[in-house]
Amino acid sequence: MIWPGMGDPYKRKQTLRLFVVVAIVFAVVFFGAQAVSSQLQKNDPLKNCIDDRDTPYKVSATLELIIDDRKADIPANIGFEEGCQRALYTLSNDGVIYAEWQEDYPFEIGHFLWIWDFPLRDMDPSKSKIYVNGIVSDDFIRAPLVDGNNYRAEFTSKAFDSSKDTDFLPPDL
Repeated sequence: MIWPGMGDPYKRKQTLRLFVVVAIVFAVVFFGAQAVSSQLQKNDPLKNCIDDRDTPYKVSATLELIIDDRKADIPANIGFEEGCQRALYTLSNDGVIYAEWQEDYPFEIGHFLWIWDFPLRDMDPSKSKIYVNGIVSDDFIRAPLVDGNNYRAEFTSKAFDSSKDTDFLPPDL
């Protein structure tokens, strides 16, 4: 089969020249977008390491996590990966979240969950709540991370069967 534009030698030369020009334009646009994106993310605390930065802005708060009516542990060393310390991290599994950056930044509970790779998509947002100092937050995961606050996140997974809590079967041991 002869492809369109490839039969006549003159048309073949023109078609191949067009392919080369298109490939060059694509490469310039692709690498230009990469350069612009890296410059824009240079000062984003959610995407950068803080190992070699002076971070005078520091916040710490506690988070208690309840998933499907059971207390879940928040693991230690969230935010530490391959020699990189992220702006939001934990040092131990006691539920204390730390946030650091070069300047005042509006950190949110959702930012911490994102850095942790918490499976938020598996949770039902209509049945889940975030409490800030004992009061339900209307902001849900967008609740601002404030120094010294106590957060309680109650998530219900989409696969959770709440009917087993109201039946007459003996409890699972």
